[in-house]
Amino acid sequence: MTPIQQQLADWIDVHFDEEVAFLQGVVRIPTDTPPGNNAPHADAVADMVTAFGWSAEKHAVPAQQVFEYGMQSITNLIIRRPYGDGGPTIALNAHGDVVPPGEGWTRPPYGAVIEDGFMYGRATAVSKGDFATYIFAVRALEALGVPLHGGVELHFTYDEEFGGLLGPGWLLEQQLTKPDFVIAAGFSYNIVTAHNACLQFEITVHGKSGHGAMPETGHDALQAATRILNAIYGQLPDLKKIKSQVAGIDSPTMLVGRIDGGTNTNVVPGKVVLKMDRRMIPEEDPVAVEAQVRQLIEAAVAGVDGIRIEIKRLLLSHALRPLPGSEQLVASLQANGLGILGETIPAQGTPLYADARLYGEHGIPAVLYGAGPRTVPESNAKKGDEKLALEDLRRATKVVALTLFDFLGDAAHHSNR
Repeated sequence: MTPIQQQLADWIDVHFDEEVAFLQGVVRIPTDTPPGNNAPHADAVADMVTAFGWSAEKHAVPAQQVFEYGMQSITNLIIRRPYGDGGPTIALNAHGDVVPPGEGWTRPPYGAVIEDGFMYGRATAVSKGDFATYIFAVRALEALGVPLHGGVELHFTYDEEFGGLLGPGWLLEQQLTKPDFVIAAGFSYNIVTAHNACLQFEITVHGKSGHGAMPETGHDALQAATRILNAIYGQLPDLKKIKSQVAGIDSPTMLVGRIDGGTNTNVVPGKVVLKMDRRMIPEEDPVAVEAQVRQLIEAAVAGVDGIRIEIKRLLLSHALRPLPGSEQLVASLQANGLGILGETIPAQGTPLYADARLYGEHGIPAVLYGAGPRTVPESNAKKGDEKLALEDLRRATKVVALTLFDFLGDAAHHSNR
C-alpha cells in the first residue's frame, strides 16, 4: 500500500466502532415492504448524517403515485459531495426497504445484536449494511485532506423490493441525478457486472362458486388454475436447456410463488389468484418472453367452460449488462480487493435482479459491490437470522474507499487530462 492508501485504511480502522454503531441505528428502524411506510427511515438517516456535517436532499415521491404502486410512503435521499473540477461523479446506491422478517429468528430482527463477530438483523447484509459501507468510505476519503476531483453522490432509495421504479428509477426520470459511474449494494467477495431480468404476473382465474355437494352447478377456478400450473411447470425442462454465456448465470427459471382462492372447504372455488415469477437471462428479449408466457397461460384454459382469466403484469425489470466504463470500476475494485482481502475478487453475473439495472437503462455503467459474505445463502438474506460479519463490513469499506480515491484522487485527475 502507498502511504495515502494506508491512511485511508487506518482511518476506517480507527472509526470502525462508530461505523458499527451507525449501522445498528440504521437497522433498528423497521422498513418492512410491504406495507412500505419508509419515509420515516429516510428522515432518520437524513438526521444521522448531519453529525458528519452533511446534508441530505429529501425527494418524496408523490403520495398518490406511491399508493397506486402498493406502498405507503417513499422518500429517496441524495447526499451530494462535490469536489474539484475535472473528475467523474460516482454514485453509491443502497436500498433501505426490506422484506418483512418472517419466521425463524433466534435474535430480534430489528435488534442489531452483535454476537461472535456478526451483527444480526433484517437488512444487515441486504442492503442497509451498505449505508454504512458507503458513508464511511466517503468519510475516509474526505478525511485524507488531499485534493479530489469530481464528486460522490450517495443514493439511498426505498422500493427495491417492489422493483426500484420509484427509487433510482424515479430519481433518474425526474433528472435529479446523472452520475458517470455507479457502485450499488453487493457483497465483499465478488463484483456483479450483470444480472437477470425478471417478469412477474398476477393471474386471476374467474369461475363460478357452487355447493360442494353439487359441483356441477359451479365452474371450478382451482381446477382451471391447475391447468395453468401444469403448463408453467411443464416448461421447466425446456428452460433448463437455455444457457447464458455470462459467468454466474445459468438458465431462465419460472415458478408460482403464491396462490390465493376459494371460499370454504365445501364450496367450488369461484376465484383463484396466482402470482408467478419468470427470470430471464441477459440474452433473452423481455418483450418476446412476456408474449410467450401470456400465450402459455391463455392456451392452458382456452375453451374451458365458464372460465375467464385476467393477466396483470406486476413487474418487468430488465437485465443489467456491462456498459463501456464498467471495466474501469471492475479493475479498480479487483486491485483494491486483492490488496485488502488477499485474493482476487471475481467479476461475474448473478441470477438475482437489482436496482443497478435502472442506471444501466440510462446508459450509466454500474456494478454491484459492498459488504457481505461470498454467497447470498450465507447471509440469510430474506430469511431468519440475517447477519453480516463485521470484518466483511470493515474490508468492503476499505475497498470502496480505495476505489473512490482511484477515480477522484489527483493521480486519476492528471491521467485523464
